[in-house]
Amino acid sequence: MLDIHDATRFFGQKAAVDRVSFRIDGPAFVGIIGRSGAGKSTLLRMMNGLTPATSGRILVEGRDVLALRGAEARAWQSDCAMIFQQFNLVPRMDVVSNVLHGILNRRSTWSTVLNLWPRADIVRALEILDRLGIAEQAPKRAEALSGGQQQRVAIARALMQDPRIILADEPIASLDPMNAQIVMDTLKRINIEDGRMVIANLHTLDTARRYCDRVIGMRDGRVVFDGLPEQLTTNVARDIYGADADFNESATSTAITPDSSPKSDKDAEYAAQMLA
Repeated sequence: MLDIHDATRFFGQKAAVDRVSFRIDGPAFVGIIGRSGAGKSTLLRMMNGLTPATSGRILVEGRDVLALRGAEARAWQSDCAMIFQQFNLVPRMDVVSNVLHGILNRRSTWSTVLNLWPRADIVRALEILDRLGIAEQAPKRAEALSGGQQQRVAIARALMQDPRIILADEPIASLDPMNAQIVMDTLKRINIEDGRMVIANLHTLDTARRYCDRVIGMRDGRVVFDGLPEQLTTNVARDIYGADADFNESATSTAITPDSSPKSDKDAEYAAQMLA
């Protein structure tokens, strides 16, 4: 489904992404790991079309998405939804409207300005929120929600697009361990139940091992590891991160401990349901 050939992106004289190539067949859950500046975010933005490539090809069912322009490029961005670390919600807007913004590019400018939505779209947005366990938050302002709830709203907005591929750029980097687990469990359920490909940039090794079918390691813009989660040993991780013998991967852990607490009672309730 997704075939990347020598994807490269230069910023000035520096290659942020350097001749990256890999293929993903089918709706896998793929994690991309590496230290800050390894090129992970730039690669995802290239896949989605937010950042143009300097060279290379990104083929989806034989079509080079890097060559798309105008309406075709916007259609591809609907098929390939992005989820960001900082949620990118409209803070003062209610939750359901934030979710509906996932299909803004299918609406006329006039209806968008007046905030007019067909009943069917509103019902679908509420159904998605209910699926993610936050339907009761629909009338609230996004800024009133906890971090974990806001990230689930961002996931709901992505699902509103009905994408084939979901790209998640450090989706749990700003969350505590409990909320991180809620968000990752949600993405994994979407991957399995919907059969959607999920590609997530991750900064913790335990998360990659637990949720991913395949892990790709990047260092200085290049792929230096591509394998199964069980092949991601401490020595391999040390090479990916360019660390010395003092490297201790427990420092990157998101494992839930007795001291890890959710940011709201609703998050705690939802976590209990997911762990049951």
